[in-house]
Amino acid sequence: MSNDEFRAAMSRLAAGVVLVTAREPALDPDDPTAPAGEDVGMTATAFLSVSLDPPLVMVSLREGSRMDDLLAEQPLWGVSVLAESQRHIAGRFAMKGRISDRLLFEDIPYVRGTATGAPLVGGALSTLECRTEQTVAAGDHTLVIGRVLTASLPSADGGPLMYFRGRYRQLG
Repeated sequence: MSNDEFRAAMSRLAAGVVLVTAREPALDPDDPTAPAGEDVGMTATAFLSVSLDPPLVMVSLREGSRMDDLLAEQPLWGVSVLAESQRHIAGRFAMKGRISDRLLFEDIPYVRGTATGAPLVGGALSTLECRTEQTVAAGDHTLVIGRVLTASLPSADGGPLMYFRGRYRQLG
């Protein structure tokens, strides 16, 4: 089976769209007044709940991606479950490599997570703050399993943003 055949087969599986975010650690961890690094984010569709007790989730990251490298050193991260009206956010963060991280967050409403410091998108259907519990190498990806520290259900309207056959979609 070719990579293209596998990709085409898996594109028939509809998936919810999330934004995974983290904040780079302080430039000097020994200096409490040192500024933190940049906010980093990436669009993901390979995200799922793993366990209720304890509350665990998993995200699949391309090996060697900026988020994969960051979560190898920074165990705190956030997840925003995107609403159908947030297609532009998913598209922007899927364009990694074409736009700087500083500009990715420009004009996007977010709050800083109280448990992780990660940016959490305003208007998301739900947000989670996580701490990495385990990582598993899996082919050309890393599976990151995180313990959910906090969950929030903002008063967002509308349905979830979906990804199916290579395009963002809405339910219904």
